[in-house]
Amino acid sequence: MIYIRSLLFVFGLMVCSLGISLAIKVDYLGIHPWDVLNVALFEQLGLSIGAWSIIVGAILIVTAFILDKSYIKIGTFLNAMIMGVMIDFFLSLGILPEATYTWIDVVIIIVGIILLGIGGGLYNAAKIGAGPRDGFMLSISDKTGLSVGLVRIITELLVLIIAWLIGGTIFIFTFIFTFIQSPIFQFVYLHASRIVDRYDEQWKARKFQRRQSLPRAK
Repeated sequence: MIYIRSLLFVFGLMVCSLGISLAIKVDYLGIHPWDVLNVALFEQLGLSIGAWSIIVGAILIVTAFILDKSYIKIGTFLNAMIMGVMIDFFLSLGILPEATYTWIDVVIIIVGIILLGIGGGLYNAAKIGAGPRDGFMLSISDKTGLSVGLVRIITELLVLIIAWLIGGTIFIFTFIFTFIQSPIFQFVYLHASRIVDRYDEQWKARKFQRRQSLPRAK
């Protein structure tokens, strides 16, 4: 069953990365706060957007580990690495649509947000580990006693301020990103989780039946 969860996890991260890459192509419309930061760091300091995604993820993982290591699992590290690599991969292909500065760009970014919501729901349904940002915010929430929602708002606001100060582009979709993504994420996560859990139960039941059918030692 771990193989199915692993495949779902990797596939979900790939879909997420594709969604992020599409949104970055039209980032003048506004993208997710963390991606605004990664793009701004890339434009100011070089490397690549994917590399900065990994670096920022690593910083969050270390911080979360210090605060509460229970939220850090193997999937957390894989999340940071795979997402960063795949973002650079998709951006380097040269097949993603470029910004046209017309209504088409709005369609592109909405498709990107939808893919991000679908991918996030899928890889979280695999239950292999929270992403670096989620692990960080959950650990902050536990230590401060603040709700996860409030911690997310404060954290992403601070990220936006830092990104803006170093030249990041902030526009309308930056602020409505979550309102589009979250319902899609929740829908996909709940349905995918039920399917995975059902197969998990069936697999355990078959495994138990096989053990019961084995001849007992006399």
